[in-house]
Amino acid sequence: MIYLDTSFVAPLFRDEPSSRKVADFVSRQAAGGLVISKWTSVEFASMVSRGVRMGGLSTDAGRSLIEVFDTTIAASFVVLVPNSYDFDLAQEYVTHFATQLRAPDALHLAVSHNNGVEFVATLDEGMLAAAKKLKIPARRVIR
Repeated sequence: MIYLDTSFVAPLFRDEPSSRKVADFVSRQAAGGLVISKWTSVEFASMVSRGVRMGGLSTDAGRSLIEVFDTTIAASFVVLVPNSYDFDLAQEYVTHFATQLRAPDALHLAVSHNNGVEFVATLDEGMLAAAKKLKIPARRVIR
């Protein structure tokens, strides 16, 4: 299974320069082989909420975007629910100060590690660098 963090999933639902390449990567994966966590849903909703607050999205467009996200995720992805072990490990990761990890990224890495995924797919260079220091398999699978 391949874990997709929020930076990798978001371009599936928002028009970004990487959208086509992300969609191509996702379409080539085996059914049931892509994983996100419930945390990804929270981060995505937060990103949409920020767009509404900043005036880039209407309330209706924001609600519609979250609905499409939820429906697509339920139909196409395995969703992992973070537990206390994931939060404990995320806390360990952020206290490795050299990683410069933020809590949200640490939680993604902890959930993926604790669930034995093959690797984390991310577009976040900071997360890639931190994962390397923590010896967690993470890749930028598109350029």
